[in-house]
Amino acid sequence: MKGIICEEPKEYCGLFGIFGNRQASWLTYLGLYAQQHRGQEACGIVSCHKGVLTVHKDMGLVSDVFNADILSRLKGDMAVGHVRYSTTGSSVLKNAQPLLIDFAKGSICIAHNGNLVNSLFLRQYLEQGGSIFQTTTDSELIIHLMARAKSRDLKESLFYALEKIKGAYSLVMMDTHNLIGVRDPLGFRPLVLGRLGDSFCLASETCAFDLLGARYIREIEPGEAVFINKDGIKSFRYTSASRGRFAHCTFEHIYFSRPDSVVFGETVHLVRRKLGQQLAKEHPADADFVVPVPDSGFSAAMGYSYQSGIPLEMGIIRNHYVGRTFIQPAQDTRDLGVRVKFNLLRDVLKGKSIVIVDDSIVRGTTSKIRVRNLRKAGVKKVHLRISCPPHKFPCFYGIDFHRSSELIANKYASVDKIRQYLEVDSLGYLSLEGMLQCLRHPANYYCAACWTGRYPVKAENKQGKFSLEERCCGQGEI
Repeated sequence: MKGIICEEPKEYCGLFGIFGNRQASWLTYLGLYAQQHRGQEACGIVSCHKGVLTVHKDMGLVSDVFNADILSRLKGDMAVGHVRYSTTGSSVLKNAQPLLIDFAKGSICIAHNGNLVNSLFLRQYLEQGGSIFQTTTDSELIIHLMARAKSRDLKESLFYALEKIKGAYSLVMMDTHNLIGVRDPLGFRPLVLGRLGDSFCLASETCAFDLLGARYIREIEPGEAVFINKDGIKSFRYTSASRGRFAHCTFEHIYFSRPDSVVFGETVHLVRRKLGQQLAKEHPADADFVVPVPDSGFSAAMGYSYQSGIPLEMGIIRNHYVGRTFIQPAQDTRDLGVRVKFNLLRDVLKGKSIVIVDDSIVRGTTSKIRVRNLRKAGVKKVHLRISCPPHKFPCFYGIDFHRSSELIANKYASVDKIRQYLEVDSLGYLSLEGMLQCLRHPANYYCAACWTGRYPVKAENKQGKFSLEERCCGQGEI
């Protein structure tokens, strides 16, 4: 038996932490609930009460893993939470986060969003030195490196570890006295600071603050670490390696983040709407109406409709209650998986020419099935419009397409070949230049490696050695 086969890119992870609130675990639960879209495989919360860290985590959704009784046992005024989609490390309970570890320097927990590109190299180095790992996640490496630091000071130990790791990471950590937030030097992943009364909180997205009624203060800057404790907040720059160059993940705006979040200084919905407007300028179509692919295609479809003057219409309805483990009666049931997740309004679609607006095409299988179902529903013409460029290259920083062979735009030599495979009347991708001009910052502030093949940080291969073929920066020494 198999679950629904889905070609959508998988979310990385979501983080939340709070200091100085008697309802810390309950508020962390709500913060994770608001960020459930960032990871649906596992979740966990660690709380601190009278100098003791307590953890509860399990596989599944936040609302399934936690209840009032469990939260009541997670006492204390400080807590860290995590929702997970596995990027490095298999999807098993031992890899669920936050990771809680007791070592010579005390108890500490870590929640990580991102992917380290030198994890194999570091793991081999540490194991040769006698380290024994409890998990297969790259996040555990950070604690092992901290343990190797000569200093017993928390900040110095953490900075020692941060000097050794490479890649994408936003971290929320906690010992018995401090809540800590860290962002990598290039700022791949978002991490934001908020305030709820006298309490301070950290999250991957501002939508978590909205649910709590917390006030958004600012982003944690790339290369910054903040320590929150009874004395307030202290900020440290642990590196200046970026030299004015950043690598914000553009896919946060395209797909991952909630439309009501502020990410990299911009409201996601407004960015997506601009992407749709630019898409209409670059790839106009003659159609009866514009149909968004729920849910991440809605904002771009609104922009396309506004710019083109073609009415927006609900032609595809999403079933939001389909879980990741929906049981299918046979293996060859991809079409059933798509129909369970999406249903078509046949009376709306029949005999019409439509523009379908989606956020991306990764492997192409779901898109092809959707188009065939639209034809069966009587749609006369299907014009497919995608609010980002063609994905041609793998991502090493947390998105789950690791091989070029998985990507339809890499498999087929031209957009027209992809159009033929998908069986659409026309296909238009937003250009790289058009996408970047819709964003607030200059182009060198964003990572576009999955479209260009230009990687901001070099990635190692399966042997723990670094690929020479990537156009990337160098790897530091241990």
